Amino acid sequence: MPALSILLTGATGYVGGLFLPLLEARGHRVRCLARRPDRLRQRAAPATEIVEGDVRDPASLSLAMAGVDVAVYLVHSMGSAGSFEQADREAARSFGAAAAAAGVRRIVYLGGLGDGRDDLSPHLRSRRETGEVLRESGVPVIELRASIVIGAGSLSFEMVRSLVERLPVMVCPKWVAVKAQPIAVGDVLAYLVAAAEDETSRSVVCEIGGPDVVSYGDIMREYARQRGLKRLLIPVPLLTPRLSSLWLRLVTPLYASVGRWLIDGMRNQTIVMDPEPARRYGVKPRGLMEAVFEATRQRGERIEALLAEAAGPNAGAALTALGASGCLMDHRETVVPASPARAFDPVRRIGGANGYYYGNPLWTLRAWFDRLLGGIGMRRGRRDQESCVVGDAVDFWRVVAFEPDRRLTLNAEMKMPGRAWLQFDLVPGNDGEPSRLRQTALFDPRGLLGLIYWALMLPAHAFIFRGMLRAIALRGAYQTPGSNR
Repeated sequence: MPALSILLTGATGYVGGLFLPLLEARGHRVRCLARRPDRLRQRAAPATEIVEGDVRDPASLSLAMAGVDVAVYLVHSMGSAGSFEQADREAARSFGAAAAAAGVRRIVYLGGLGDGRDDLSPHLRSRRETGEVLRESGVPVIELRASIVIGAGSLSFEMVRSLVERLPVMVCPKWVAVKAQPIAVGDVLAYLVAAAEDETSRSVVCEIGGPDVVSYGDIMREYARQRGLKRLLIPVPLLTPRLSSLWLRLVTPLYASVGRWLIDGMRNQTIVMDPEPARRYGVKPRGLMEAVFEATRQRGERIEALLAEAAGPNAGAALTALGASGCLMDHRETVVPASPARAFDPVRRIGGANGYYYGNPLWTLRAWFDRLLGGIGMRRGRRDQESCVVGDAVDFWRVVAFEPDRRLTLNAEMKMPGRAWLQFDLVPGNDGEPSRLRQTALFDPRGLLGLIYWALMLPAHAFIFRGMLRAIALRGAYQTPGSNR
């Protein structure tokens, strides 16, 4: 397959962020259009071109489309202020017109399933209309229509995950019984790659979905089964989508801005009615069980990827994304008037014989409880007090990332109802300014017990983490490097 010049929109979003490295790995010349280019620079390969612009700005679109073979449209306005339907309509019209004027060979668009003969929700109706508006441009459009996407970070799946994790008993409205055909995000990406490289000169609508036709309740039960959570779903026919969205606002407030529209769309069946067009791409989608298993595995990888971003210039956006994904955190920063090497020296040598610089009796007590629960406690210590490499054990932690004088990320291996990370990252000062040390304790709770555990530990965390960061900063500023006094 010869290399193509591809314009990718939505690269800062969930699907677009996963699609970008696939296009880069296949040798295509990728250009990304983004309203905030800085959010992409850390993710994109050096050869990828990032241009500032907006899909509703004809001038920026005209520049971005120049010399492009394929334009990929992965944006929507559901979380924006005002009418998202009108915003989507205007954006698609501008995008199609710019693509036609630039001589783009085809547009690839990811929309949503839903029988057009039904009374579609505003969200699904807008997804359908966007495809129609793009086709009106005269540029061939390959439109992929998908149901709920199963993957760590997918908004629909994250809502399901959050509800199941937090509620042992769920009073469920009628939409929980509506049929859908969920598809793993990896399979969506495989279809997108095939569509981008398709040489067709005509518009095609491909309905894509996994092999299992299930209800939203079935998805919840499968997730709960794989997580080892016992959940009771009680159907109540009186709960409307609007009331359900208010309930969602209480349980998962981070999804409230778009949750109403997503839930309203759940009243419509989203199943594949015509599988034939999609067969030409040769993708064999995974079933629900495998898709949920993969999404659960991906979650740890996604969290560590966001932690890596939190150590860079996009720290604020990464920390917000971690919070939106359901993680709980204690984040602190302080100034260290020392060189990066000196400021980071106590971090590099943390644990083992050096301890944690503050509240060591409490760390010892936590280790004792861990041993009592069948865990490893602190008996492992450190392999080497002076050096640190990925994979090293540090007491009841494991080093998952290390960059000298810049970043250390530890993953907890102690017994707890969830997964925990402790990260230190250093931002060097400019022109003689002091360095800034950031400390992030992150917890991904497992079920209601995980939330209770974090709440009970909050006072101890506030005491330990505040004192630990202060003690590390003092050692970095005033202690001779390598000393433990």
